[in-house]
Amino acid sequence: MRKKVFIKNRKGLKMSVLIEESSNQKGLAIIQHGLGGFKEQAHIQTFADAFRESGYTVVRLDTTNSCNESEGKLEDSTPTKSYEDLVDFLEWSKEQSWYQEPFVLVAHSLGGLCISLYAKNYPEKVKALAPIATVVSGKLKLVSPGWQEFLKDWKRDGIREWESSTKKGLIKRLKWEFVEDLQKYDLLQSANKLTMPVLMIVGEDDESIPVEHQKKLFDKLPGPKEFHIIKGAPHTFKDKKHLKEIKKIFVDWINKLK
Repeated sequence: MRKKVFIKNRKGLKMSVLIEESSNQKGLAIIQHGLGGFKEQAHIQTFADAFRESGYTVVRLDTTNSCNESEGKLEDSTPTKSYEDLVDFLEWSKEQSWYQEPFVLVAHSLGGLCISLYAKNYPEKVKALAPIATVVSGKLKLVSPGWQEFLKDWKRDGIREWESSTKKGLIKRLKWEFVEDLQKYDLLQSANKLTMPVLMIVGEDDESIPVEHQKKLFDKLPGPKEFHIIKGAPHTFKDKKHLKEIKKIFVDWINKLK
């Protein structure tokens, strides 16, 4: 059964939630997009399909301050707000008929940071974790190749503007506050608490959060873990060949979780 609902976060802003409930639920997977993303993106859909076809109930969240059905402006986004949205959503989920613990958390990029923070804070609730092309730390993000060309101007102007790679013609804006807030977070300092099975996938050509940055996190993970590099893929996965490969990786990993 598939349905969409709107709930409110702690600030009273509406968040869109897509629920695909399994009639014979084998598990629960929660999926979050990255900065400026939305729950219908091709890679988010691919993650969802792998779990849905494996008998899981799959729930996708549109966080606020993004380019989606939820309220708020992208320019006001911060990592803290995205994490709080995840926490608020999971609090709401506890009262739903499909809720079960422990659950699987899956997310892309900034969402990967958020789900990893949640797993660190509430490890008993998380069966497994898949932070895909994840943000690792504020310090590492400052030296990522993809940020070097505009970082100085961004700090000077207080805001950055760029065209969306997913929604052509859409001009995105983001305040420097995002960068400052990101400096509060470093998954390398808490990786030892992520003892559950972890799946990491990164594009070979990811300049936003390069392979070597994500490998730093992977090497510190103490539990069962997998690291996959998608040849020729950028930060956001769109190519059908890459998506097909990612889906197979997920399905194989889900089978191991059983």
